[in-house]
Amino acid sequence: MAEDGSKGAKKDGKGGVLGDLVKAESMIQLALMLPAGCLIGALAGTWLDKHFHTGWMAVAGILLGAAAGFLQIYRTASRYMKRDH
Repeated sequence: MAEDGSKGAKKDGKGGVLGDLVKAESMIQLALMLPAGCLIGALAGTWLDKHFHTGWMAVAGILLGAAAGFLQIYRTASRYMKRDH
């Protein structure tokens, strides 16, 4: 059965339908962090490759973007884990 907004209230005041929407939005953010980091790193690396006439900076940009995406995912997930306890 569906819950009304008053039954799912938590300490921080976010519960029910609004709390579920906030959780869904944060999960969408988590899903987009890694691809966004890789894309931004690839674009920056490609620009640097063209500027300095090299061929390896795009790969380095993708790897650095992936590392930044994983770091942001870890920070966000650990923040939500602390909030739930």
